[in-house]
Amino acid sequence: MMRALWTASTGMEAQQLKIDVIANNLANVNTTGFKRSRADFQDLLYQTMRAPGTNNAAGQASPGGLQLGLGVRTAQIEQIFLPGDLQQTQNELDVAIEGEGYFQVREPNGDTAYTRAGNFRRNADGGLVTVDGYLVQPEITIPADATNVTIAADGTVSVVRPGQTTAEEIGTLQLARFPNPAGLRAIGRNLEMPTDSSGDATTGTPGEDGLGTLAQGFIEMSNVNLVEEMVNMIVGQRAYEVNSKVISTADQMLQTATRVAG
Repeated sequence: MMRALWTASTGMEAQQLKIDVIANNLANVNTTGFKRSRADFQDLLYQTMRAPGTNNAAGQASPGGLQLGLGVRTAQIEQIFLPGDLQQTQNELDVAIEGEGYFQVREPNGDTAYTRAGNFRRNADGGLVTVDGYLVQPEITIPADATNVTIAADGTVSVVRPGQTTAEEIGTLQLARFPNPAGLRAIGRNLEMPTDSSGDATTGTPGEDGLGTLAQGFIEMSNVNLVEEMVNMIVGQRAYEVNSKVISTADQMLQTATRVAG
């Protein structure tokens, strides 16, 4: 009975974490470029009372054994990198990635971070930046007198200035990809950082070497599926209730045993 108390408590903790993950997914249902997460679980160690295959009193190998599980634990919280829907904004500095890849941005400390959120702006110097003011890499500087900005599918950025009849190319947006995107470390602000698990970034031109193409005037929405998250929340809630019921039942059995012993 004491074992049941501790085993059920691990189940409650696991379902609480599952609900926490779902809550974060739902909170970011309208966050540009957000990738939903999923909690993965695995069973704990087993207490072996009789190993499978042990000889019985008749000298015959038992077809099974006695192994008692001790609960569950969280194996990992994994980001799901399915693409989100594209929403048209008609903003010339909004860019969505159709396919694999990440935009590169430079943090204030000089490190390079990666993002799927392409809702860019220009700063006071004309630099292409994120909503937090982080410069997009390679740096793109838009002239102050530019009347039109065009971002092609291959990342080529062109502008038209007053008095010009042809567009002037001012730079090229590049994308990065990783051997294992699931190994990236989320740091907030729609940014990801590489780790030993993700591998090193490989940069290239959009549309080449497996990288996606760019769509100007669109942003990638969150890939959170509201219906799926609501179903998962109900399942997690019911699993939490069942585990709490196990604790309540084990407590009642302990009370009965205590009264008998008394």
